[in-house]
Amino acid sequence: MCMETAKDKQFQADRENKMKAMLINAYGENATFEAADIAKPKVKAGHVLVKIAASSVNTVDTMIRNMGKDLPLSPDTPAILGMDFAGTVEAVGDGVKDYSVGDEVYGCAGGLADLPGTLAEYIVADSNLIAHKAKNLSMREAAALPLVAITAYEGLKRAGIQQGQKVLVHGGSGGVGHVALQLAKHWGAEVYSTGGGEKQLALIEQLGATGINYKTETVEQYVAKHTGGAGFDVVFDSVGGANLTNSFEAAALNGQVATTVSMCELDLTPAHFKGLSLHVVFMLIPMLHNFRREQHAEILRDLAQICESGGLKPVLDEEQFTLEQVGQAYARLESGKAMGKVVVEN
Repeated sequence: MCMETAKDKQFQADRENKMKAMLINAYGENATFEAADIAKPKVKAGHVLVKIAASSVNTVDTMIRNMGKDLPLSPDTPAILGMDFAGTVEAVGDGVKDYSVGDEVYGCAGGLADLPGTLAEYIVADSNLIAHKAKNLSMREAAALPLVAITAYEGLKRAGIQQGQKVLVHGGSGGVGHVALQLAKHWGAEVYSTGGGEKQLALIEQLGATGINYKTETVEQYVAKHTGGAGFDVVFDSVGGANLTNSFEAAALNGQVATTVSMCELDLTPAHFKGLSLHVVFMLIPMLHNFRREQHAEILRDLAQICESGGLKPVLDEEQFTLEQVGQAYARLESGKAMGKVVVEN
């Protein structure tokens, strides 16, 4: 009887020291996620152990899965991908003052370089990369925000957004774009946004911006229509690449252009003759280089307050996925059919 009890205790202890994770064992376009029981991470100084309730899929996640080591930020395999999460604090490391066991938090804290990701039951997250989640958001909603919301926030702030400005957001129904237009509106701007279909434009209008169908209106036409030909004070380009040429054309003299995609060769002549300022936003820098991570915590705290004030609400795709269905979640984002953020629920 005692032997059985000892075995039971050992079995229970082994279970408590393990967690389920979805692993990528080899990168590539057809790479699959495989369920595995792995060692549960231990909390360390400056970090918290979080039981993950939900995580969201971002374009950079799909790029890592497809491109692997062609991207310098991809983790070694076997890898736990996933950057965004929301969950509950289970343990607090030395030196962490702002969090207690039981706190509901959200953040973007893993899934690249040497930082294990969120497609698992637990994550040990740097306390400088998280914040208390907004009380009026569900775990799924909170998990949808960190990467896209920090990106939108940083881009608009670096562009010096001010009340009363005319702001154009390219791609306003996308992950970053739908947050950027809400934040611009929250900060008092007059917001316009491009979309390429009825559904996209309906969402843009629903979120409080004036929709522009880029398929039926030229840049010259909508600049004339909405700014009297003067151009927009701030252009937030979440499409980027070749579309930056449209952003330069749409911007006012001495205007500000912020973009999330600038890995391209481009003629900057139009930007030169307008005296434009170009801001490139790469929000993964603090995670990759352990550089000013506390700024992400500050932004996440501010975003939670903006959510609680009613100034920001993430839009979630209608399709729902469990942790075991993460492969389908990635396929959903890559299909281009998702409206709002694709979220995986534990």
